Amino acid sequence: MSSSIPDNQLGLSQSEVQLLRQHQQIALSQQGSSSSRAASHASSQGRLLLDPTSLQALSAHFDRLMYSIQQRWQYSNRAGNAIQNADAEIARFRAILREIDELQVEFDKVRRIGEIVKGFKARVQHLERRI
Repeated sequence: MSSSIPDNQLGLSQSEVQLLRQHQQIALSQQGSSSSRAASHASSQGRLLLDPTSLQALSAHFDRLMYSIQQRWQYSNRAGNAIQNADAEIARFRAILREIDELQVEFDKVRRIGEIVKGFKARVQHLERRI
């Protein structure tokens, strides 16, 4: 087989060779190529198919795989940004709630001052009637 190479000459570990074979099979089967059978035959002999068709299919497969990884990363990145934005909005909301609590305390003070003023006013009116 002139378009194949012994897999032990690739400088890859057994698991890496197995992974490369797996992806080559996926790429060729997605392409519907007759090279898929040739790749299986080469694999059964401890060789890896390196003809132009199988290399093009493998390249296209890895391009799609990289695109898919990039899309997932971008989605994850957007999700991370959404979480950061949500955290910032939660912090802003908590700050607003603290300000509302502080305003409520001030309103209570004003209400209490109003009650004191009413009490003084009532005393003054009572004293004016006595005089």
